Amino acid sequence: MVFLRTSEKAGSCFIRTDQLDGETDWKLKVAVSCTQRLPALGDLFSISAYVYAQKPQMDIHSFEGTFTREDSDPPVHESLSIENTLWASTIVASGTVIGVVIYTGKETRSVMNTSNPKNKVGLLDLELNRLTKALFLALVALSVVMVTLQGFVGPWYRNLFRFLLLFSYIIPISLRVNLDMGKAVYGWMMMKDENIPGTVVRTSTIPEELGRLVYLLTDKTGTLTQNEMVFKRLHLGTVSYGADTMDEIQSHVRDSYSQMQSQAGGNNTGSTPPRKAQSSAPKVRKSVSSRIHEAVKAIVLCHNVTPVYESRAGVTGETEFAEADQDFSDENRTYQASSPDEVALVQWTESVGLTLVSRDLTSMQLKTPSGQVLSFCILQLFPFTSESKRMGIIVRDESTAEITFYMKGADVAMSPIVQYNDWLEEECGNMAREGLRTLVVAKKALTEEQYQDFESRYTQAKLSMHDRSLKVAAVVESLEREMELLCLTGVEDQLQADVRPTLEMLRNAGIKIWMLTGDKLETATCIAKSSHLVSRTQDIHIFRQVTNRGEAHLELNAFRRKHDCALVISGDSLEVCLKYYEHEFVELACQCPAVVCCRCSPTQKAHIVTLLQQHTGRRTCAIGDGGNDVSMIQAADCGIGIEGKEGKQASLAADFSIRQFRHIGRLLMVHGRNSYKRSAALGQFVMHRGLIISTMQAVFSSVFYFASVPLYQGFLMVGYATIYTMFPVFSLVLDQDVKPEMAMLYPELYKDLTKGRSLSFKTFLIWVLISIYQGGILMYGALVLFESEFVHVVAISFTALILTELLMVALTVRTWHWLMVVAEFLSLGCYVSSLAFLNEYFGIGRVSFGAFLDVAFITTVAFLWKVSAITVVSCLPLYVLKYLRRKLSPPSYCKLAS
Repeated sequence: MVFLRTSEKAGSCFIRTDQLDGETDWKLKVAVSCTQRLPALGDLFSISAYVYAQKPQMDIHSFEGTFTREDSDPPVHESLSIENTLWASTIVASGTVIGVVIYTGKETRSVMNTSNPKNKVGLLDLELNRLTKALFLALVALSVVMVTLQGFVGPWYRNLFRFLLLFSYIIPISLRVNLDMGKAVYGWMMMKDENIPGTVVRTSTIPEELGRLVYLLTDKTGTLTQNEMVFKRLHLGTVSYGADTMDEIQSHVRDSYSQMQSQAGGNNTGSTPPRKAQSSAPKVRKSVSSRIHEAVKAIVLCHNVTPVYESRAGVTGETEFAEADQDFSDENRTYQASSPDEVALVQWTESVGLTLVSRDLTSMQLKTPSGQVLSFCILQLFPFTSESKRMGIIVRDESTAEITFYMKGADVAMSPIVQYNDWLEEECGNMAREGLRTLVVAKKALTEEQYQDFESRYTQAKLSMHDRSLKVAAVVESLEREMELLCLTGVEDQLQADVRPTLEMLRNAGIKIWMLTGDKLETATCIAKSSHLVSRTQDIHIFRQVTNRGEAHLELNAFRRKHDCALVISGDSLEVCLKYYEHEFVELACQCPAVVCCRCSPTQKAHIVTLLQQHTGRRTCAIGDGGNDVSMIQAADCGIGIEGKEGKQASLAADFSIRQFRHIGRLLMVHGRNSYKRSAALGQFVMHRGLIISTMQAVFSSVFYFASVPLYQGFLMVGYATIYTMFPVFSLVLDQDVKPEMAMLYPELYKDLTKGRSLSFKTFLIWVLISIYQGGILMYGALVLFESEFVHVVAISFTALILTELLMVALTVRTWHWLMVVAEFLSLGCYVSSLAFLNEYFGIGRVSFGAFLDVAFITTVAFLWKVSAITVVSCLPLYVLKYLRRKLSPPSYCKLAS
């Protein structure tokens, strides 16, 4: 809505946007001055005015409109920009506000930037689905073969369906149940892991995805960095002050202010003429003290920071601004600004003695080390924009009436503006290599006439409806010439704990890391270097700003010629490249070891994720911590949210929520690996279990002239898939091939997983062959050894089958867990006890051949040795093969484990 009026005296208010864009700082919003000046609130209803606003669009950084009041004598026109608007889902931090709503519902920027989430399905599930389809085809083929061998006798189609039912155990119906239970167990293990406290698993469908990631897309602010700025370095060209020499600055500032006071005596104008002369006369080398004084003063004046006083004893906001001698005490002062860098600068000037004590739209008060308050009148403010990369302010010193234009900004933007010097570029490079965010500070003294001329042109430019921003920029640029360079500041955005080793580990694991941030290009490059996202030896290719097809083509060709270098590209250039050269661009970018996209909108982040999925077919993971990362997290195959300062929006929308970025290492290397390996083993084992019993049925039918008669009664079949074999098979979810410490120490092991070798058609076919071999041996063994007492075939073969299954679980397990042993013996116990009770089931048919088992037979030695013999023949070769394979071509983790 357009901000018309506020209860604050200054005619401006702060809004908190942490739920909207994830930034913790407050944004300053300005009321339309012609409605703010109305004497009473009710007068809003008696004026006749209208607002012109541009049509709804996605860009969240800009707004253009005009406010026109028709009933005053010359109609009043005021230009509206983004700072005259209040946004949905934000909180007014001070006072009350009244506005006129212009966008609602689907037209608001936040709704236009959101996308509907999709249901996520893991890659493993898709692969198992493919195998299940293959099994279904095998089932149909087998039934048709059986009917064909029968010779299509009689009602053959009826027999076909009987065979389909008999062999239906090929289709692993229990697979889904087992896997879903397994996934729940993995989730529980992640949440219970003491090394990554506070981890929450919000999905039960995709824990295996964590083991297959190739691309990790991360946000910068709050994810890699803590979003806390610390002032580290002040450089004046000849001298550089670091953290350990700040006390020198403090003494210089104190001296220069005490000198000024003694010089001025009672009359302050005496000190101005010499300084005026100095700026116009040929350059005189200024003393270090005066240069420091100028630099600190410029830093404390040139910003968009407002000191906010927390009233202690319930004093209302009205009395706070009552008098200049109000409670300026340091304890309850906090600074609010739209960028944490600026707050860090102002906090630093406070620490060296020059304090910003109050600020509204038109004036600023500073307090000197001796406690004297200096007032400055703010004449114009040029806010920071991503295009200009700089901000400026024009102030008038109320004691001397001097007008000064201060400016600070990125080195790229400022170097053409300031007077010629030989150190700026080099020092900026040095600071950037230390991972500091640099700002260049400059000033220019203006005469009253110069300023009046500028002001009239500026107001005119601001009212134009067409190309307003270009005209305004042109007017401001007329001032930005030959400015005096004062200093260079370096602010550090501290990285989160253990970001460097974590990124190092992920890179060694073969994961390609892309950083998508809404931040400035310079800052993003700084963090990419300091967090070792880009390694020391790599070049960085900064993709130039491109606006049309031709430029994009040239720039892509320039980039193609470089090898093994990281790519840095801004959001708008990215849009252009994707519009014309989508395929070529993605192909080139995927070969880069690291990619940094800066100035990305939330929708762009999500768009990049979907592009990667479509072009590479690989698994992607997005990690972020603010509301602006939600669409990216929902678009990725696997979304991880960090509970940070920026609220919980990302962590609630994500599939996994962690407390710190460094936890992602363990989440992927240990839990991702285990979930994938275990699910693959479990899935194939369940399929094996169904195949082996179907093979026995097939052998049985073919021996008995292709009769469609079931080998085992219903209860045995049910018991086979549940009570007799469920516990050992399910205990595979406790299996691990590598100790967690090993997996963390050798992240290279993770690379193998992304190839998807644990579950593929190759491994599946091996399991099918094992099942056919074992099923055949069990059935033929039972038939060969029991020529005489044919009645007992069922008992023998079923017992051997159960033993084989239990031994096969033992063969598959890589690391034993006590629960696995319990499960094995529990199942064996269940089976042996059921032999006694369910004797009528161990016959062929119901009562055919008069087959009721006597317990006497089961306890005979013959029964026991024959069962053992069959079991040994079915399992021993596999044990031998496995042993030889481990000796001759061990997998990578065995080499490490030894």
